[in-house]
Amino acid sequence: MKPTRRVFGLIAAALLFSAQADAATLKLSLDEALKMAHERNSMIKASRARVDQADAMIVQSRQAYLPKVTLSETFVHSTDPGASLVFKIQQEIATMGDFMTDSALNHPPAISDFNTQLQVLQPLLNVDAMIGRSVATSAKRAQSAMADRTVETIGLNVRKAYYGLILARKNVAAIEQSIGIMSGYSAEASKAFSVGLVTKSDKLSTDVRLAELREQKLMMQAEMKNAEDALRAMLKLGADDVIVPTGDLLVDRVAPAGKADVAARSDLKALDAFREVTSYQHDMARAQYLPRLNAFAQQNWHDADLFGTEGSSWTVGLNMQWNIFDGMATRGKVQEAKARQLEARYNYDAAREQGEMEVNKARRAMNTARQRVEVARKSLDESKVSLDFIGEQFRTGMAMTFELLMREQAFTWAKMRINMAKYDYCVAKSELDYYGGR
Repeated sequence: MKPTRRVFGLIAAALLFSAQADAATLKLSLDEALKMAHERNSMIKASRARVDQADAMIVQSRQAYLPKVTLSETFVHSTDPGASLVFKIQQEIATMGDFMTDSALNHPPAISDFNTQLQVLQPLLNVDAMIGRSVATSAKRAQSAMADRTVETIGLNVRKAYYGLILARKNVAAIEQSIGIMSGYSAEASKAFSVGLVTKSDKLSTDVRLAELREQKLMMQAEMKNAEDALRAMLKLGADDVIVPTGDLLVDRVAPAGKADVAARSDLKALDAFREVTSYQHDMARAQYLPRLNAFAQQNWHDADLFGTEGSSWTVGLNMQWNIFDGMATRGKVQEAKARQLEARYNYDAAREQGEMEVNKARRAMNTARQRVEVARKSLDESKVSLDFIGEQFRTGMAMTFELLMREQAFTWAKMRINMAKYDYCVAKSELDYYGGR
């Protein structure tokens, strides 16, 4: 029994060690987290794949200029008199005897024909296909800009999650500090109650406040886990990996200078490129009224054997197609393309107006957060002095318990407020860069 238990113990230890080895503790700066997201994030990879698709469409658009070469092989076995005579002529095996008798001409035996055909089709005038190349080029530029915007969007979300993780860790630390302070005062209250200096109600008040702080700690720890999960997902890390941010919630002494240029935003560049695409699509629809001209050249071989080279012949020519009337289909396409062009222009104008509003909102939020930091810092200093004074008075029995609890709550709240104000400043600054196209 003992050796078996020992074996099971070794196996369990090995599994535990393996699980711990798989998990990692990563100390990441903000720049390192952003770099990791750019390399690993699936949404960024998907946006790059869309750029590759747009590039492939440019390759396809070259068919408007380049020739099309096809090789085909057709097999026919027939007793049709006309087909039999034609195949013999094409195979260069026809003789005068094929025309001399009624039986040879009207009731020929079955004949097999293998037709090998090499055809080259060269577009000469295909206006809508030529415009299609411009469409594909503009579409690629739009997708490239959207890919850049995806990177910027993931970057903003990474920043928010990173700052959120720092905020949660700071709040947990602040609550733990308050728990330590309150634990000391609770012990003092217990001693005072044991000698009859305070009432049981006052003693229980300190215990209740201590329980509230521990509950807040649990909530802050849950917030920390949520922020860490969000950051892990964007960085494609393991579920057991622990992220330790090495950065901080920094507030600039002076507001960053520089005017935002909304038009420089990647998403607006993409909308502008899409607007250009719709303009080309309108021209492309109108070009369907024009004729198409193609040149072609064929080389044919007819033989009784597969891929035979007997019966060689060639043909060259021009083919012109002009869609004179197609039941108003082309006209409807032109109207649809024009409406899409207008929609794209209105979407761009609306996005630009929205962007300017977002920039102003982010700038106000950043300036307000800077002021809040200063107010919260002053409040924190004052609440700390007040708590220390009342705490000393409480120890000597010259201050009531409710006065101590009020000062402790004000001190804890001041710590949370300054952390939140710093977080809001960092997020607002990131949003100002994001919405301002920096």
